[in-house]
Amino acid sequence: MKNAEKIILKAEDLDGYLTKKDLDDLALVKGMYDETLKTFSPVNKEGAIKSFDKIGHELQRICAEHPNIKVFSFENTEEGSHAEASRVISKLRDVNTSHHEFVYYSQRAYEMLFRLAYTDAPSVKKGHIVVQTPVTYPVQNYAVHKIPDIDSDIENAVMCVMLRGALLPSMIMSKEVEEYSSHKYVTPFALFKISRDDSKKEADMEYVLDLKKSFFNLEDLDGKDWIFADPMNATGGSLVTVVKYLQAQGVKPRSIKFFNVISALKGSLRVTRALENCTCYTLWLDPVMNEKAYIMPGLGDAGDRLNGCDRKENPRNIIRLISDYGSHITGLYSDQLKKIEETVLE
Repeated sequence: MKNAEKIILKAEDLDGYLTKKDLDDLALVKGMYDETLKTFSPVNKEGAIKSFDKIGHELQRICAEHPNIKVFSFENTEEGSHAEASRVISKLRDVNTSHHEFVYYSQRAYEMLFRLAYTDAPSVKKGHIVVQTPVTYPVQNYAVHKIPDIDSDIENAVMCVMLRGALLPSMIMSKEVEEYSSHKYVTPFALFKISRDDSKKEADMEYVLDLKKSFFNLEDLDGKDWIFADPMNATGGSLVTVVKYLQAQGVKPRSIKFFNVISALKGSLRVTRALENCTCYTLWLDPVMNEKAYIMPGLGDAGDRLNGCDRKENPRNIIRLISDYGSHITGLYSDQLKKIEETVLE
């Protein structure tokens, strides 16, 4: 449904993309997690460990059948890589992790996801970067370093931001693109005000794209590689809503990459079924959602943990939100913020 300013996608529209096999796999994993819940009250650590181990093997089996779902902990089988992902996720999940720690570990997570998508493949060619150092005696010194040559993969990219929890992750990903580009390419930004109606249950959830509060240029998106970075992919509805709207305007991406710290299995299946040439990259795959469409075991509201809570009667606009990040973040991502300001103000 749509009017002049808002586009609405319903949950049943998303489920229509799933196959019978998908639904059977989802039902299987849900049954396994229902059994896991019995180990939580009171917590039975040994029982929980065994149960999560079984679920992990089942999720790995499902993802092996879906090449467009890339899970860091499944793709990187080295013990050290798996341990790194486990440690980062455990800190992000932990109810005791502070705001500053949450931002730090989110940055770590997206650095790992960038490597998974762009630099870890054996086929990636090596390039060189020459940097000027501060040492000037007896002459100006330079250093030469080998880096992955991925310019063709990243220098056609546009960051597509599904406000508001996705703002900082998108800035992090854009910074990674800039650092790996031999030409210091800074991605353009497209900003979409997308939300879901949390008063509804997962089965009848609605996703609302507010065009009046979005900022994007259709011409800048056509034929580009669209990068979406959202801490959580629960239902997949926000991404599908945005992409389907853009496609209805005659805009076609060259590719779509969706980066998540945590994704629910159902969200990953929906997205990769609904969108052509779309790959989901997630640090960790969680098995189920509850009736309110919150991922379980999840990590809470990632947007609030990154940005702090808004008051409903006085929500922050994008400029105020950026200001609240503080000088450390705004200084680190100054090139990205300049692009965002150009998008919003011009």
